Amino acid sequence: MSVTTPDTIGVPQRGRSLWDDARDRLLANKAAVASMIVLATIALLSALGPILSPHDYDTVYRDYVKVPSSLVAYPKPDQVEPAFEALVKRARLNLESYERVGDQVVAEVTSRRAIDPRSTRYIDRSDLFKNAALSDLADEDKRATLTADINYLHFYFGTDANGRDLMTRTFIAGRVSLTIGLLATVVAITIGVLYGATSGYLGGRADQLMMRVVDILYSLPFIFFVIMLVVFFGRNFILMFIAVGAVEWLDMARIVRGQTLTIKRQEFVQAAEAMGVGDGGIVRRHIIPNTLGPVVVYMTLLVPKVILLESFLSFLGLGIQEPMTSWGVLISEGARNLQGSAWMLIFPSIFLTSTLFALNFIGDGLRDALDPKDR
Repeated sequence: MSVTTPDTIGVPQRGRSLWDDARDRLLANKAAVASMIVLATIALLSALGPILSPHDYDTVYRDYVKVPSSLVAYPKPDQVEPAFEALVKRARLNLESYERVGDQVVAEVTSRRAIDPRSTRYIDRSDLFKNAALSDLADEDKRATLTADINYLHFYFGTDANGRDLMTRTFIAGRVSLTIGLLATVVAITIGVLYGATSGYLGGRADQLMMRVVDILYSLPFIFFVIMLVVFFGRNFILMFIAVGAVEWLDMARIVRGQTLTIKRQEFVQAAEAMGVGDGGIVRRHIIPNTLGPVVVYMTLLVPKVILLESFLSFLGLGIQEPMTSWGVLISEGARNLQGSAWMLIFPSIFLTSTLFALNFIGDGLRDALDPKDR
């Protein structure tokens, strides 16, 4: 039983808004909450992963082309001696003895001529060794002790066909794909909301004319439109925003127009008109805010669609170009090297599918939370 004190008498209780109820329903949806955690993790890895990674996304390791993913550092124990012997032979030296001391290789080498100190460059150029040095020269500099440190490298996702670290490239690809997905979606949402709200509120001939423009743009083949942009502007990062944003706002415009046709008949809009509020003020203050529910839901569903479009364009070679990459580019490369190098396809596919599933589950959760029938 609650007790009413003098301090609480006459104090109005704060009511719960519809957004508060929607937030509580969204947080009660376990699938949506788990998807938000997964999406935040992927975004964090894409943002910080390349910074924390020991490899640059465009660094080529010629001795590690298409190496499988591994938690153990490269080179493996059975790779050290054969690689060292091959490098000594390339330096035109004879390997008399070989010994491995911890993380260092110690060898006795000979030559018919005086050993050139620059021979160590052949060792240092390799990705397997570093800090090569000659010492204890003897027999008129024809015999020496060659030492080199083993250069251990980790490739947790393996490497690609050019010997680049796939983990770093997957994180960089996440930056590109998520950036294109979010920014292109924001552009499409902004244009679609303003265009659809204006068309629906004005009505009449203006509405008919504006919708016919949308129908004409609908009739243009998307791939043909992208190819035309590539011919005129070349393939670059900004092209993705132009191509996707110029097409994907059409659906949003139709959705917002339908919502506006219903909202403009409501009493609060008629009251605003009676008070002398201009058309621009009504659209900005009353129409657009009341369409945000469907817009937010559609936005979460549009982001994965844009990411898939970008991946599809990159798969066809019309998107991101080397050395920059995206999930679509990596999946395209992995598909070409699937036989014998499955890891090149598996890891980018995991990140892309996880992002798409997470965004779709979040969209479903928002749809349920903002559904007026459930309020």
